[in-house]
Amino acid sequence: MLDKFANLNDENLNPMDEILLEEQLMNSLLEEQPQAKLLHGKPVAESIMDDNLSRCIRLNSQKRPPTLAVFRVGKRPDDIYYENSIKRHCEQVGVRCQTMTLPPTIREDEFAAILTQAVQDHTIHGIFFFSPLPPNLNEAHLRSLIPPAKDVDCLSNAAQAALYLNQPGAFAPCTPAAVMEMLRFYQIPIAGKQAVVLGRSLVVGKPLSQLLLAANATVTVAHSKSENLSQVCWQADIVVAAVGKARLVQGGWLRPGQTVIDVGMNPDPERGGKMCGDVDFEAAQTMVEAITPVPGGVGLVTTAILCRNVIEAAERQAAHHG
Repeated sequence: MLDKFANLNDENLNPMDEILLEEQLMNSLLEEQPQAKLLHGKPVAESIMDDNLSRCIRLNSQKRPPTLAVFRVGKRPDDIYYENSIKRHCEQVGVRCQTMTLPPTIREDEFAAILTQAVQDHTIHGIFFFSPLPPNLNEAHLRSLIPPAKDVDCLSNAAQAALYLNQPGAFAPCTPAAVMEMLRFYQIPIAGKQAVVLGRSLVVGKPLSQLLLAANATVTVAHSKSENLSQVCWQADIVVAAVGKARLVQGGWLRPGQTVIDVGMNPDPERGGKMCGDVDFEAAQTMVEAITPVPGGVGLVTTAILCRNVIEAAERQAAHHG
């Protein structure tokens, strides 16, 4: 390619020709920048959903249809979006999905009574409610009412303790589990690798760090108070961004050879009505080895995992009752 522009040194070139050739050279160099492999969520989700369908058919043939109870308090747009996705995925494979919308003014004892009723209903195998709840509700208490056997998104302290103690029976939170499925599906090496998780929430950051540790990664958990975040990211083999801040991770924080998993889903401050991740995707895709797009990445896998957990809960109950 450089031979094509060797005549840039030709002393007989007039100034306009030289400018034109320089522009062509720069455009060619930009076009030849390496592009990261895109880790799309669709094939991963489809693989999980195919397995979900076969397992669900078997349970339905035994007159034991897997059933998920979903509770939504209020009308947050992101909750409604996720609820519709859950219902659509459940319908695809034959999981029954019972949804209940509760007013933001509901009393804690009223919500607790509804949850307890679902816990005691043997035809309901999984229970899920959207978080965060309104401040008038004690979310920790309400989470504690869900037994690990029906806690399909690891909401309760009991389920989280089982996860951290590596005990059988508890379901991992759906989003961290989706990250692990993405890495496995695309055969990204984990054992012995340096992984950094940006975010320390109970929903993603902390449980994901445990799952990566269980897969023999060396894990660093970073957060908003961490110093030298760019250096921490630069040193990692796997970077997982789960902080909920649009484009926090810049291209200069990353290097060739890395895998970047972007869990963020934020309103795009530069493109009204669009969504973006926690990583500056345009800058990162010319730097790293592989990256998940947003949207179209981890989010697609998360709901497939939720369906799988409900089905597994139903299978366990069927085995327990013979």
